[in-house]
Amino acid sequence: MRFRIAIVVLVAAALAGAWWLLQNLGMPADLTPGSLSEWLGSRGAAGPLLLMLLMVIAVVVGPIPTLPISATAGLAFGIVAGTLIAATGALVGALAAFWIARCLGRDLIRERFPDNPVLAADGSQRFLTIAILVTRLVPLFSFALISYAAGVTAIQTWRFAVATFIGMLPMTVVFAGLGNTFRLNPLLTVVAALAILAVMVWLPWSLSRHPRSRLARWLRLSR
Repeated sequence: MRFRIAIVVLVAAALAGAWWLLQNLGMPADLTPGSLSEWLGSRGAAGPLLLMLLMVIAVVVGPIPTLPISATAGLAFGIVAGTLIAATGALVGALAAFWIARCLGRDLIRERFPDNPVLAADGSQRFLTIAILVTRLVPLFSFALISYAAGVTAIQTWRFAVATFIGMLPMTVVFAGLGNTFRLNPLLTVVAALAILAVMVWLPWSLSRHPRSRLARWLRLSR
């Protein structure tokens, strides 16, 4: 247990050091996409790494919103590169939060709720994977809180990582597009966002209407 706590302390120290570094490199205080993109552009080749570092801190610490950082990525580096940079940083941050919770809280919560199927070692991996995927698709859920909560469940790390990366890609693309193309073609960006939201609404409705479809059968709870 002491070893796990030591690792968490080291992670916290690293995050604090990273924040101090960003501040000393002149990061703007308002954190708006426009000012952040100008600052990142002035950092040259270090810009993408600094944005990923900012995203990691935003995910692990929590109160810092991640979606404006995705918009900054699109504005500074373009939709494709910006999406990959923002998504990579978010994934690293999500895994850090996941393992902080797993090291500090998993055993304690399992002892408290030994019969809970979400927490049990043989819990439904498919259900947990789908739950993470859905919560990542809907940006109303806190990215940080979902990462910490997942850490105390029985979900395997690789499943969490895959569900997180795939689930956050649609809205990351949309917000990177907001940063990169809204000033050039706002209609295209708004249409893309509405299309993704429409799919999110339509899919659960379609599955409930067609419970015998191949997709619905695959999504049934199983271990």
